[in-house]
Amino acid sequence: MNTSVQVISNFQLALAFIPVIVVLLMMVRWSLKAGFAVYALIRMLIQLLLVGYVLTTVFAAEQSWIVMLVMLVMVSTASWIALGTVKDQRRALYPVVFISILLGSGLTLLLITQSVIGLSPWYEPRYMIPLAGMIFANAMNSVSLAAERLSAELSRNIDFITARYEAFQAAFIPTINSMLAVGLVSLPGMMTGQILSGVSPITAAHYQIVVMCMIFGGSGLSIVFFLWLFKARMN
Repeated sequence: MNTSVQVISNFQLALAFIPVIVVLLMMVRWSLKAGFAVYALIRMLIQLLLVGYVLTTVFAAEQSWIVMLVMLVMVSTASWIALGTVKDQRRALYPVVFISILLGSGLTLLLITQSVIGLSPWYEPRYMIPLAGMIFANAMNSVSLAAERLSAELSRNIDFITARYEAFQAAFIPTINSMLAVGLVSLPGMMTGQILSGVSPITAAHYQIVVMCMIFGGSGLSIVFFLWLFKARMN
C-alpha cells in the first residue's frame, strides 16, 4: 500500500477555488451577501496558513508546556465562541462554559490519549493537538446550542428541569446525527486523511471509532457540566 501523501502544488490549490468563485459570482448576481462569504474565505485562508506555521513550530519543539499552552488557548477561544448564541450573557457565563469544556472534554481527552492510544511521550503534539481540536470544537458547538436553548426556555418561564431536558436534547442532535451518518453518508476527516496517507482502512476505522466515542463523551459531559454549573449559579 502506498504510504506517501500526494503533494498539492500552489497551482493545484488555486484550482480548488474555481467552484468557490462560481458560487460567489452567483451570490453577487442574486444580490446575496457575497461580502460576508468573501470575508469568511479570506479568514479561513489566513487562519489555516497561520496554524500550519504554528503547528510546524510546535511539532518541532516537542515541549509539553507548549502543547498545554496551545490547548489552553483552544479551550479559552472555544468557550468565548460558544457563547455567541447568548451574547448578552457572554461575560457572566464565560467561566461556566470554560470549566464545562475543560472538565468534560479535557477528562475525556486524557482518557483517550493516555489509556486508549497510549501516547509516548504523553503530550505527543502530532496526536494531542489534532485530537484536542476535534473534541473542543464539538464540545463548543454542543454547549453553544445548550446555552441558547436553555436561555430561550427559561425566558418563557419554563421550569429548570424541563428547560434542561430540552437544552440537552437540542444540543446533542448534531452529535447523534453524525453517529448515525458516519460510514454511510460521510467518511470523517481523520479517517479520510489516514486513508489518503496510505493507512489501512481497518486501522483508520479503529481510530475513527475512538474519535467518535471521544466526541460523544466529551460533548455530552461538557453539556452536563454546563447544565450543572448553570443551575448552581442560579441558586
